[in-house]
Amino acid sequence: MRVIRVLLIGGTSHVGKSTLAQALADQLGGDHVSTDSLARHPGRPWATSHGPFPEHVATHYLSLSIDELTTEYLRHYQRLWPRVEEIVATRAADARARPLILEGSGVLPHRVAALKAPDTAAVWLTASTGVLRERMYSASRFAGLAAEEKVIVEKFLGRTERYDRLTLSAVSSLGFTSIDASEAPSTAELVKQCLQREPATLQSRPCAR
Repeated sequence: MRVIRVLLIGGTSHVGKSTLAQALADQLGGDHVSTDSLARHPGRPWATSHGPFPEHVATHYLSLSIDELTTEYLRHYQRLWPRVEEIVATRAADARARPLILEGSGVLPHRVAALKAPDTAAVWLTASTGVLRERMYSASRFAGLAAEEKVIVEKFLGRTERYDRLTLSAVSSLGFTSIDASEAPSTAELVKQCLQREPATLQSRPCAR
């Protein structure tokens, strides 16, 4: 694989971005950064090992339609983009720095297309609706949730699916690379696919159609 100082990994929730990014960082001797660590949008609306999710998160999902949730999600990442752009530009310009694997739903195709950073590449993960649903039902322990909690999870799932379709449409139209993780390959296999496909550098990708 040619020298890449920054590799961007995008995609909707639960497609495996963080796992792939960390594995790539380990293999390439690089650093892994998530866009979620820069500014967190109302997160996954179910209890985790850290405790129950806040009331304002429930209100967010219950009060908005799936279209509105998707719009707010996009607005959040548009506001975040200048910070992402600064990180990418700084790391790409430093030939002595370790490779950077930057992942998250905040890796927006049309924003990535405008980057001028050298030795920077991008790839997006996707998964089928069935796979996304299965993963979220498992993570949220859906079967044991109360009725209102199930509505919240379904809203989150609906937004996740909508975001996946919008993202992959933009990825295709801009000539970027995507990998379908629906068949649940091992992390090692995903790393292999990513490196073998040589994600399109921003300078060499095909012109937008």
